[in-house]
Amino acid sequence: MPIDPQRIGFRPVGTADLPLLAGWMETPHWRRWWGEPQTELGYIRDMIEGRDTTEPWLFTLDGREAGYIQVWYVDDNKGPEIVAEHPWLGELPAGAVGVDLSIGREEDLSRGIGSAVLMAFVALLRARGHTQIVIDPDAENGRACRAYEKAGFRPLAHLAGRTGEALIMEHVEGAGEVRP
Repeated sequence: MPIDPQRIGFRPVGTADLPLLAGWMETPHWRRWWGEPQTELGYIRDMIEGRDTTEPWLFTLDGREAGYIQVWYVDDNKGPEIVAEHPWLGELPAGAVGVDLSIGREEDLSRGIGSAVLMAFVALLRARGHTQIVIDPDAENGRACRAYEKAGFRPLAHLAGRTGEALIMEHVEGAGEVRP
């Protein structure tokens, strides 16, 4: 049964949330797909302190912190050193935003939470005026790729085979979407 969007909430990450995130980042399901926890926490601290335009958020389910989601601005990530490492970024449209998310606790995996949260977050991004929303999971992360497809994301065919380990997917407006 799908998760009622009314059960989902979002709030910006603050410095006080870093220990919670550190604990999640040490779990096997995070370690497999994210970088070294202290490095990742450093990136999030940069976001919180305004040195990175990426917006970090916690999402809640029934009022309890259930995971992490962030929105990043493609245009802010098209510098020469970043595009040299990830050339596909140069092919994304100006003004596009990207999202990343991870479920906090392993016992919450495969329960439809990721898809539901992503649908609700996309609705918020669309309400903010964003029309092109992408996500770039590791192509081997089948669980995430399936969740993102349920949330309305589809692979960008013109980038197939040219993005290393990443599967670049774009949200198709109206597919799986809920309105805020």
